[in-house]
Amino acid sequence: MSNEATKELAAATEIVLQLRWSDQDALGHVNNARIVTLMEEARIRWTREDGNTGRFEFGTVVASIQIDYKRPLYYQPELLIRMGISRIGNKSFTVRGVGYQDEQPVFDSTTVMVPLAADGVSSRVLNGQEREWLEASLIPASI
Repeated sequence: MSNEATKELAAATEIVLQLRWSDQDALGHVNNARIVTLMEEARIRWTREDGNTGRFEFGTVVASIQIDYKRPLYYQPELLIRMGISRIGNKSFTVRGVGYQDEQPVFDSTTVMVPLAADGVSSRVLNGQEREWLEASLIPASI
């Protein structure tokens, strides 16, 4: 990864995930559907890393997800995902996650998340605490 790309992702949070034997397909690559699950795990760890935060009290839902696969991800003990926020809207925000193996990007993803209201169904406006936390994690929309 170039020094410029590293600087651009300086605000990103690094999450290290353990890959499982069952994540791979018959070719020895991590299956593309498993990458979605790994991104979900990283996103949940990141948003709940400091316990009872008061953020997203009623949860969030995925409104959209996009993944650009850069190269095959192979079964190895670990995968590094750098995550941050690439867009903050009124009732949604976009999480960007870039997966790395051997210091090379293997996927670049964006996930649009919507905070839920108390009814567990309706969307709601981001509150000040959530917006502040999201703003502290702003990263570029692309490398």
